[in-house]
This record gives sequence, C-alpha cells and structure tokens, in this order.
Amino acid sequence: MYTLITAANSSQAYSLKNAINADHTLLGDYLELPDILVQSGKVLKLPDPQNVAYTHQMLALCLDRNIDTIYALREQEKQLLFGARQLFYEYDIKIKVADDKI
Repeated sequence: MYTLITAANSSQAYSLKNAINADHTLLGDYLELPDILVQSGKVLKLPDPQNVAYTHQMLALCLDRNIDTIYALREQEKQLLFGARQLFYEYDIKIKVADDKI
C-alpha cells in the first residue's frame, strides 16, 4: 500500500515525505508539474479540486494505485477530502493533514 502526499510542487510535501519516512510514498499535484516527473512515475497528476467529481476521481485514483493514506496539504483538497472521509474510510483509505505525521 502507498501513501499519497499532495502539493508535490511545494517544499512542504518533500519535508513531510522525509518526516513520515514511509517506504511507499507517492507525491502528486493538480497544479502544473514537469512532464519528465509525471512520465517517469515519480509524481502523479492529481484531479483538480475545482472539478465537481473531484472526490470520486481521487477515490478511483487511490483504488487504482493502492493508496491507503492521503496527506492533503492544500486547503481546498483538505476541505473536500475531509467532507468525503466517510466514503474513503469505507475503502480503508485514511485522510490526514501534515500535522498527523503517522
């Protein structure tokens, strides 16, 4: 299983990745990312939280990529994911913020 940290184009995401020391950690962002990182699989292109289907797209991404924990770093992502946390919990996916380090 994997841990997803959003806001991959921020230093906070990399700091959190080092702090949680998870073996299987993925970084992702919905903002523009270098194509080389996305194509290499090192960073995931995430759904845009402005999209009305955002929570369902994120759930599908988590199920497809075996993600069981999401650290949501951007405020809009936090609000939407925490609003749908019961749906994610039904699939054993935990929604966390940076302060929840493990």
